[in-house]
Amino acid sequence: MPTVLITGAASGIGRDTARLFAATGWACVLVDRNAEALQALGRELPPPPAGAHVLRDIDLSDAAQVASLREGTPVLDAILNNAGMSDASNTPLVAQEPAQLERLLALNLAAPAAVVDACTPLLRPGARIVNVSSGAGLHAIPWRGAYSPSKAGLIAQTRALAEAQPGWCAAVLAPGFVRTELVDGLIHAGRIDPARAVAKIPLGRMAAPAELAQALYFLASPGARPLSGQVLAVNGGSSIYGGSQAFAPAALPVLPLDLPLWLEVCGGDEAPWQALTAASTSAGQGRYAACLDLSPLHAGPAGLLRAVHAAAVRFAARHEQQASLTLLLPQASPGRWQDAGDAAAAHMLVATLACEWGPRALRINALEVPPSFEPSALHPLLRYACGAAAQYLTGQTVAVRTDAPRESP
Repeated sequence: MPTVLITGAASGIGRDTARLFAATGWACVLVDRNAEALQALGRELPPPPAGAHVLRDIDLSDAAQVASLREGTPVLDAILNNAGMSDASNTPLVAQEPAQLERLLALNLAAPAAVVDACTPLLRPGARIVNVSSGAGLHAIPWRGAYSPSKAGLIAQTRALAEAQPGWCAAVLAPGFVRTELVDGLIHAGRIDPARAVAKIPLGRMAAPAELAQALYFLASPGARPLSGQVLAVNGGSSIYGGSQAFAPAALPVLPLDLPLWLEVCGGDEAPWQALTAASTSAGQGRYAACLDLSPLHAGPAGLLRAVHAAAVRFAARHEQQASLTLLLPQASPGRWQDAGDAAAAHMLVATLACEWGPRALRINALEVPPSFEPSALHPLLRYACGAAAQYLTGQTVAVRTDAPRESP
């Protein structure tokens, strides 16, 4: 029976994540400083097949309390450092006292490392560590104190952890705007205008907490190993949009996150991907349509941009709305300096297409793979990224690693 530790479990993304893990048979160690909300969550969760969920009322900004996690916590398969806080004071950074900065840094940056340190003796080989950062860690957001610096620091810290502990899988989830109960309250109070909030999101909507729970569920699985050291930005494309034109609110509904996948593989040898297509269902209503295009792998020098464009043209001719295109790209390699811009141009083309396609809920993402890679190592990642559970993931190019040894959960 796998076991996961989730911080910030009593509300928002953490609560939906706890519900998902418990519903699928995981044992959960749930950590939050809100004891009342934590107990209420514990009462509603189905018990694991053996034993019981563990509830820990802990203030993660207190190092001594974090260290106490080592006692009474079972052996762990995954840690999800989801707890965090923002700064709503609207105070300029230069006007803030050190104590105001330190409180935020203690929870957002120091606590995730302290949780991992405390639980290191409890982690199984091949354990997964997922740190929840934010789009604010990718681009600066002013007037929120040290929030952006803390989240950027968490990304760098996770990458360093992945290098220092190659036997684990350490990855970052970077959400965008998520419609939690806190955000709903701000909308109803008139402090957030939802139309303005989605104006720079290509998919034209905020995420539901359940969508981020699905991302965390995948990242906590053994199949996430190719993403070790990487950032998965599940933000509707907001991190890749740089235009000035506002997006209209989404006109298409979000499809059920558990909708069966219909996957087409094209542009290369389909044999290594037969297990993926065999697991998908036939085309038709009640299916989420997706395409895995291998053709960019065979692009010649300075030909990657054109291969990505050709794949996008083929995909758009077959799918009008609510479908996904995933591309496999070759890992950049040294060559003529004149050709060095082709890969970067191709990556930006993926982002630009995601912005243009967003209003139709058409998604595009790319995985950059090394010259020799094991296709089966990518199957779990592709099932998630191509499918309905990842409807808020678009415009991302992620370098994956398939050379590391895979551990059993």
